[in-house]
Amino acid sequence: MRVKILNQTRQTLLASGADFADTARARRTGLLRRSVLKPGEGLWIVPCEAVHSFGMKFAIDLVYLDRKKIVRKVKNAMMPWRLSACVTAHSVLELPRGTIASTATFPGDQLQFEFLDRENQWVASGREEDFASKPGAVYCSE
Repeated sequence: MRVKILNQTRQTLLASGADFADTARARRTGLLRRSVLKPGEGLWIVPCEAVHSFGMKFAIDLVYLDRKKIVRKVKNAMMPWRLSACVTAHSVLELPRGTIASTATFPGDQLQFEFLDRENQWVASGREEDFASKPGAVYCSE
């Protein structure tokens, strides 16, 4: 499953097609197999309050979110072989280096997530806990 991620507070697009890591295997692998992260790409790791970049080949931006998808912490350009954490986070976005600066994302901003199908068509928006807890279900808040 892929997600489109918008910063509602700033009216900016953080990712047009980020991967959704909601299983132990997907969270464990993360971006380790990637050699580059292109603009518009990313990884949303749920649940997660800490990440590492051991073995990574490139720097990434990190956006830590609480359960309401409010930004709690940002980390610009975390280099390979580093650790980062936010104890108040429920999930984290791993984004291409420079995304935080180009979207003017700051702690306190409200983000919105839209789930996409394989053809990048909208299928759901709302809370990922509701969506992920019901396999095959589509959750819409509108």
